[in-house]
Amino acid sequence: MSDVPGSPAMPPLRGRRRELRRLDLLLREIRRGGRVLVLRGEAGSGKTTLLDHLTVRATLGRVVRTAAVPSESGIAYAGLQHLCAPLLYHLDRLPGPEQAALATAFGLRHGPVPGVGATGRALLGLLDAAAGPEPLLCVVDDVQWLDRVSGDLLTFVAHRLGEIPVGLVVAVRSPGDGATLAGLPELRVGGLAADDARALLDDVVWWPLDNDVRERIVVASRGNPLALVEWPRAGLFPYNVP
Repeated sequence: MSDVPGSPAMPPLRGRRRELRRLDLLLREIRRGGRVLVLRGEAGSGKTTLLDHLTVRATLGRVVRTAAVPSESGIAYAGLQHLCAPLLYHLDRLPGPEQAALATAFGLRHGPVPGVGATGRALLGLLDAAAGPEPLLCVVDDVQWLDRVSGDLLTFVAHRLGEIPVGLVVAVRSPGDGATLAGLPELRVGGLAADDARALLDDVVWWPLDNDVRERIVVASRGNPLALVEWPRAGLFPYNVP
């Protein structure tokens, strides 16, 4: 069961065999206990596309996914509330203090603002209840725009999943705040190798491309997939290439 839109089939990714193997391993291991992975890479490196493939490949259990947005980065709990919204019908399964902590944090009831520890323990309880006998996969994109409280709580939970069958996979832009989700397993998402960059460029160009122009584009893009895809869409061929 999935709470994210997606196609049952997606085209293969160019040059991402290593990354897809790591994500497939995480999916296989979730049943044995909590698994966490932080994707770090520059803008356009393909983190979101990898998350797309991950959610499509997650055929067991349930998937919830969200993406942080800059306009909500100053609103406490905003990012976490988006992620947890599909799971809140499990709230009444938590002990009273944990129910109260999450309900207050998410603005469902009035009361003193709970601390990170109390809310984090309540969030762990909610994830455990939502996972049940089947794994739960939580996916968060653009973590660099999360509000600070949601970021702290994600870090708290990520370090304490233990045997709860929950996978937490997040993507964050780099360079940036290196302290965000520090100390957790990471997968660096870099530019494509030259051969894969050329192949991707040929996939998206619909006219004959001079070899010298192709090489200049590959070098200038540093293998960044978004740059390779956007150049032909922006009508920059065959001129205006550095």
